[in-house]
Amino acid sequence: MLKFEDPTYFWLLWIIPLLAVVRIGVLWQRRKRLQKIGDAALLKQLMPDVSKARREWKFGLIMAAIALMVVMLARPQMGSKVSNDKRNGIETIIAIDISNSMLARDVVPSRLDKSKMLVENLVDNFTNDKIGLVVFAGDAFVQLPITSDYVSAKMFLQSIAPSLITTQGTDVARAITLASNSFTQQQGVGRAIILITDGEDHEGGAEEAAKQARKKGINVFILGIGSTKGAPIPVGNGDYLKDASGNVVMTALNEQMCRSVAQAGSGTYIHVDNTSDAQEKLNSELSKLQKGETQSVVYSEYAEQFQAFAILVLILLIVEACLLEAKNPLFKNIKFFKKQ
Repeated sequence: MLKFEDPTYFWLLWIIPLLAVVRIGVLWQRRKRLQKIGDAALLKQLMPDVSKARREWKFGLIMAAIALMVVMLARPQMGSKVSNDKRNGIETIIAIDISNSMLARDVVPSRLDKSKMLVENLVDNFTNDKIGLVVFAGDAFVQLPITSDYVSAKMFLQSIAPSLITTQGTDVARAITLASNSFTQQQGVGRAIILITDGEDHEGGAEEAAKQARKKGINVFILGIGSTKGAPIPVGNGDYLKDASGNVVMTALNEQMCRSVAQAGSGTYIHVDNTSDAQEKLNSELSKLQKGETQSVVYSEYAEQFQAFAILVLILLIVEACLLEAKNPLFKNIKFFKKQ
């Protein structure tokens, strides 16, 4: 497994587009100066050995070398030792609603961002447990298969956004069914689906899906996020989503649906607001689940891998130095000596 010890250095990659913009400006100025000297076609005939393609290749090689040097600074590491650890914990699939209504800000900073913060805090409290991520709107898919790799879980969590699913709606039933089929086959392990949603535009069938999950020994917890009074949906530039008549669309938490689904899934409904009460209640409920022996693949003794990138940088710089802008100068000199 590859990881980076200092990923903050990846911000330096912005140097590459910056240098590209600077280079475009330099080439533009150069072209302007050449146009003042004479006709472009005539100048090209006077400089037959100049190769534009080679110049582009040299710049590309330098940019690639810079990118690899940034990767080196981020300290790539590879797990050199793999072990199968046996732990005593539970399995949890977290299904997060990413429909546009989750952008409403009746919960600070927004329903979706608050959901991410809640999940991140939950992961921080896990020790021997496994976690998976499912995202849903009008459709659903597995964002992260169930794992004990909490670092990866947080990485995938940060990439969650409404743009991941183009089909709008809130198909809770599909999310529960997908989550139910995403657990491992190990026996004697407490399993829970934690579904975070505002219940807006509910598609139906969620209670039946929760009952089916309960038959498999899976508890379904519903975290209802938002206000029952409703809130507008931001669309950027300080504006809000409007209907065909030009009226601002208001999205409200559907608590009735959330409660009925949690009851059908032998779980608990928890309202998420601007306090930390929901986090404490959820941790308390999960602690009641039966803990069983789970097997986890653990990477340890991470070894630095910057040497490989350093070799690549060296090769790129050598190739760039050997690649001259002139067209085949060596062969031209050979022809010259033959004439002599």
